[in-house]
Amino acid sequence: MIHTTLPFNQTRRLSFYLAMEEYVARHLNHDDDCFFMWQVNPSVIFGRNQLIEKEVNIDYCKKHHIEMYRRKSGGGCVYADMSNVMFSYITRDENVNFTFNRYINLLVLVLFKMGIDAKANGRNDILIDGKKVSGNAFYHIPGHSIVHGTMLYDTNMENMVGSISPNNEKLISKGVESVRQRVALLKDYTNLSLDEFKAFAVQQLCNETQKLTEQDIMEIENLEKEYLTHEFIYGHNPRYSIIRKHRLEGVGEFEIRIELKNEIIKQINMMGDYFLVGDIDNRLLLPLRNVPYTKESVEKALPNRVDDIILNLDKKDLIEMIFND
Repeated sequence: MIHTTLPFNQTRRLSFYLAMEEYVARHLNHDDDCFFMWQVNPSVIFGRNQLIEKEVNIDYCKKHHIEMYRRKSGGGCVYADMSNVMFSYITRDENVNFTFNRYINLLVLVLFKMGIDAKANGRNDILIDGKKVSGNAFYHIPGHSIVHGTMLYDTNMENMVGSISPNNEKLISKGVESVRQRVALLKDYTNLSLDEFKAFAVQQLCNETQKLTEQDIMEIENLEKEYLTHEFIYGHNPRYSIIRKHRLEGVGEFEIRIELKNEIIKQINMMGDYFLVGDIDNRLLLPLRNVPYTKESVEKALPNRVDDIILNLDKKDLIEMIFND
């Protein structure tokens, strides 16, 4: 695996690193996988299909100078700061389950070699003593898959809770106690410093290093502009006639918003923390526009399979969610 590095040491905005992994996937045509680590000033990062006002405590973030960003992968909202580390893994493999399993098992092996009994859990988490130490998300671009996620060495628990929960001092205090019982911090299981852990991870995972050029940085900064637009961060959220909320075990939470006119679907959007593995806009949402709001019409308009668009989602379950409260 290739360790991709930058020609400078300063910390950039979280959006830069999202653009960096996209740039590596789109433009650096390696047969080998690529890996890099990054750290950011206090930030929240929420999934492609989440509503910022529902996932992020915007007032708290502004008051405490916590930056807010949207990513192109699915999944839930997370908090990051300089006390933990973010990982990015880019591979040519397009099989989402294989990619996820390979990457997460690589991280589990790194922790095992540190003497830590870590385990993969569910669709995207790594646990120590039954507590979450790493959460990861996935998205696909033509020819490549990208997995990125957190490794909690340490963190500001109050900011973690406050940035994604009600801005109430008592609730934040209780939330910290609750989260601390469910979250593992790597510093409690190793004598390695954060920098030593990062060096150890690179040593275990990578056998080659590639440093990006100044030209690469300029290209990344151009890509980053999209991540910084108001439209991308806050999204387009028009009013809808119907809202359906559901949770499917093993798939995720959904909030489906449908705008009807004369019983015709004019707009449809699907918010939630589900995992995208395909093109939801062109393969799922666009085909449903201007379709009669009936089960028969919706079923006909949808592709035969949707689990290659949203991980583990069955077409019948999707149709049920669209029509049932």
